[in-house]
Formats: sequence, C-alpha cells, structure tokens
Amino acid sequence: MINRPQTPLLDRVALPSDLKALTDSELRQLADELRSETVSAVSETGGHLGAGLGVVELTVALHAVFDTPRDKIIWDVGHQCYPHKILTGRRDRIRSLRMGGGLSGFTKRTESPYDPFGAGHSSTSISAALGFAIARELGGDPGDAIAVIGDGAMSAGMAYEALNNAGDLGKRLFVILNDNEMSIAPPVGAMSSYLTRLYTGGPFQELKAAAKGAVGFLPEALQEGARRAKEMLKGMAVGGTLFEELGFSYIGPVDGHDMEQLLPLLRTVKSRATGPVLIHAVTRKGKGYAPAESAADRGHATGKFDVVTGVQAKAKSNAPSYTSVFARALTDQASRDDRIVGITAAMPDGTGLKQFAETFPRRCFDVGIAEQHAVTFAAGLAAGGMKPFCAIYSTFLQRGYDQVVHDVAVQGLPVRFAIDRAGLVGQDGPTHAGAFDIAYLSNLPGFVVMAAADEAELTHMVATAAAYDQGPISFRFPRGEGTGVDMPEHGEVLEIGKGRIISEGQGVAILSFGTRLSEVSKACESLRARGIVPTVADARFAKPLDRDLILQLAADHGALITIEEGAVGGFGSHVAQLLAEEGIFDNGLKFRSMVLPDRFVDHDAPYAMYDSSALNAAHIEAKVLDVLGIGDLTGRRADNR
Repeated sequence: MINRPQTPLLDRVALPSDLKALTDSELRQLADELRSETVSAVSETGGHLGAGLGVVELTVALHAVFDTPRDKIIWDVGHQCYPHKILTGRRDRIRSLRMGGGLSGFTKRTESPYDPFGAGHSSTSISAALGFAIARELGGDPGDAIAVIGDGAMSAGMAYEALNNAGDLGKRLFVILNDNEMSIAPPVGAMSSYLTRLYTGGPFQELKAAAKGAVGFLPEALQEGARRAKEMLKGMAVGGTLFEELGFSYIGPVDGHDMEQLLPLLRTVKSRATGPVLIHAVTRKGKGYAPAESAADRGHATGKFDVVTGVQAKAKSNAPSYTSVFARALTDQASRDDRIVGITAAMPDGTGLKQFAETFPRRCFDVGIAEQHAVTFAAGLAAGGMKPFCAIYSTFLQRGYDQVVHDVAVQGLPVRFAIDRAGLVGQDGPTHAGAFDIAYLSNLPGFVVMAAADEAELTHMVATAAAYDQGPISFRFPRGEGTGVDMPEHGEVLEIGKGRIISEGQGVAILSFGTRLSEVSKACESLRARGIVPTVADARFAKPLDRDLILQLAADHGALITIEEGAVGGFGSHVAQLLAEEGIFDNGLKFRSMVLPDRFVDHDAPYAMYDSSALNAAHIEAKVLDVLGIGDLTGRRADNR
C-alpha cells in the first residue's frame, strides 16, 4: 500500500466557512500551517510579522466559531491581520502585500467584505465594534461585533472612552484583549503593570486548569472552580477588576495559543453572552518563529528575510537616515542644554528617541500610544521652563491636533514638534502618509513651521528649534535616507522666516519647501539642456513666510512655481495668499503650486507614489515648460496644475 502525502489543511480552506468542517484537532494543525504560510509570505514581501504570528491561534478560533463576514472581526491597528487575510480568500495574493496594486498591510474595507472596518492607527477597534453592535440593535447589519485590541493600544484614552460607553449601554459586544506585553516597543504605564499582575500570579494558573469560560457562561461542573479563580483575581485589585467596574463580564487571563481553551470559551460566550464581554488572552508576539521571538521588537516590522536564518536583506545606504540625523542632532543639543527633554508616543525606535534615551534617560519620556497626552504633557513641560521636543510621526500627530491648538498654540508655549515620516511613506499607504501637517499647522497663529530640504538642513532646524523660546515651532522630515550632503559638526541657528537662494536663473523661479528640492535639481538639469535656467530657492519656512524672498522672486521672474510634499492648503496656498494680497497677480505673474493630489495615495514604493502624484523631476520639468508656454516635447504632462 502506497502512503500518499496528505493534502495540507490550508489548501482545503478557501474561506472561513470551510473551517466549520474541521475538527478541533485539525484546527490546531491548521494554525501551525497558517503560521508557516505567514512567515513564508512576509519573507518575500517584508511587513509586520510578529503581531500576526502572535494571533494565529486566535485568528483560527475566531473564524471557526463566529460566522464572518456576517459577524464582524475588527482588528485594532491591523498589524496582526496577515493570517486573517490568508483565511479570507486572499491567500493567492498574500505575496503582494504592501506592493503597488497588491494587498494593503492593514485591514481595508474596499479590499474584502471580511474587513468590516479599516485601520492603520491604534485604539479605534472598540469604538467601531460598539458602533456595529448598536447598528445591529437599531436594525442595521446583523451579526456580532468582535474587537481584537492589543495591550499597547489599551494605553490610549480612546479605548477607555469606548469601554466606558459600551459598559453603560450594556449591549452584546465582544472585546478580546490581546495581551503580549509588546506593541512596537515594550508597553509603558500603569495599565501594562496592571495586566502583568493579573497574569503572572496564581490566578492565571488556576484559570488555565479550571476555566474555559466565565462564571455564568460555563457548564455547571466548571463554575465553582472558575468562581474561586475569579475571586482570587478580584482580590488583586480593590473593588474588582477594572473591566468589571466598567460594566464588562471579564474572562481570563487565558492562554491565547491554547486552542483547547480558546475554542470552548468562544463557543460558550457566543451562545450565552447578552452584554459586553472582555476576554483577556495572553499571547506572545512573534510566536513560533525563533528569529522573531528573539528580536527586540519581536519581529514587529521587517524587510525581506531568509526564512531559515531570519536575516533581513538590507539595501545599500549611501547616506544616513533622516531619523538618525535627528537623533544625533537632538542628543548633541541636549548635551549642551540640560533643559531639553524628549517625548515619544510609543515610538522610541521609529522617532530616533531611543538613542536620546540611552544618553539622557531622565530626560526622555515614552507616554504610550497617547498622542493627545504627549502634546499636553509637552505643553506642561514648556510652561514649567523646559524645552520639550515632541517627536511624533505626521500621521499620528493628527490624533493630538486639538491639544496642539488648545494647549500649545493658544497659550503660545514653546513646544518643539519633530515631525517624522512627513510626505508619502511607501508601503504603509494612506493611513500613515504625512500629507496634512503643513496645512494643519501653518494655519495656527504664532506657529513656526519648517521643512528640511536635506539632512544638513535638518541638523540646523533642530538647533533652531532648541534656541527658539517665543512660541511653538515644528520641523518636518521624511522617512528614509538623506541625500548624502556634507554634514556640519553642529547645527546652526537659522533666522526665523528666512529662506535661501540655491541657484540663480531667469524667466521662472521654483520655490521648494522640503525634500522635493532634490527632484527640483534633477528637473533643472534637464531644463538646462533645453536652454532654460530656472532660479531655485529653498523656502525653509512655511510660516512665517519669507515675504522679501517671495516678492523678489515674483518681481524678477515671469512665473513662480511652489512645490511641497503636502496637501493643498499648505505652503503654496499661503504663498498664493501673500501674492494676492500684494496685488502681484495684477502684474501678470504666472503662478503654479505643485502639491499632493486631492485623493489618498495608495501604498507603493515611495518613488512610485510620488510619480502617481506628479511630484517627481519629470513632472516639475513639464510644469516649467507648461507655465512658460513652451510645451513638453516628450509628451509628458503634469497632472496637478
């Protein structure tokens, strides 16, 4: 008799409904296969690996028990959704993750009916799930709503606002707290310590042995043992667990990798729950893949890598990254000014503040995923006489905008905002694009808004921010490496509101704000071959504008073009306002503003994203030819006029 190799279970799963035909033993095997498939796929594409590996069993159990897409699973942030995508009809495209035209690295409503709610930022899942639950109660979409939220995301105030509201409304809703002691960096704060106390003591062992559900949900034979374990838990926190006080039935902690616990538990609560339920599942980020488990960030975000060794393929770099330049410049300034402090919202590595923290641990504060608090905390530090540098990605600073306005700008407090990931960021796509900070900061009275054209300019802007005490000031810089310019030993303090002429020309002037200056230089090389020599200037400041520079450029040239890595309403709009108020357009000046298009730009390689946005050298060249009325002899035309 010939023993034929058994068909992998994953090959038998096209959609979550196929899981219903599998036994519990087969579901455990499926989880192992799903983990291997996830590792294999991300090794070819790069992406967020560790979070997905930590929820493999949970993903299988949820799809096996609940009836998706009728029941809505809402993954907070979405870093952990790759296994979910494999099980929901997207396995054949999983190796297109984060590539142009491929699958998003996050959940996305337009991608699949199994993604009921899009994400990219943290701590939104409970609010969204509650919205689905109440919509169901009011006759909207039927089905259960299940929010899966990490312990790191529980450091954000929005999660507690949602828990408080859900407990008050008392409607059937499931929240799974995926507690892996890790978001991107190790979690901080009292909540993290509280969760650790819950599962490091005896009660976790009691529940592992005695409870596969909660009191009231369990079969009668198990209820007494679970009740005793629950009382032990309640003794660890005055007045019962925090979640019970908020109105939730609390179940846990349970082992999030033990299918023998997860499957009976989920089946029981699905059949018996009437109000809000929180299941506290303890998992391990990077579970089952040794290189991820041993990495400092548990394999949070990786490039392409070798599956056997876990070694990532690294591109050759000819210049330092902007983030590392910021880190060195800030550390240099802080070594000579002990009032400088750094603040990050759960991104010490991503913002470069890890290096600062290693040198000045008492002067660096990671506040968790709490951008609103970070901004107001920085405002308080500034009011108290310190020089706070609030280092936050452009896309995440949006979350603290009211605090920027109310707590910083209105009071004129000298908070320094170091805005990383400005412009288009590549594979993370529109949820992470830094498209709006120029506009949303430049309209605030008393705000100084800078953008670095290269890494040397970034060094100067850090020094300028450190020296500026008259009010709030910001400087933006992109993801990735710099241009390779010669670096100064120390940053120089720039004159506020003054730009610089890069090269003199005639006929047309190009005024660049930010790192598109390198593309302007490339465009000018091609234009010179046509006998066209534009004047090129680096604005440096969007607010205050360099009035003298702009008006001189307008007076000396027949055409003026601005360019920036931001949405309409930013630098170019402020320049146009100045020119209009001064009556310059009455003198026949031709003015064009090159900005990001009025749409969310889909994920792709950064160059391709800027190409689709008509902001690369070829588009700048075409814009110059167009404004001069010459026409583009190559047939290329800029899309954003």
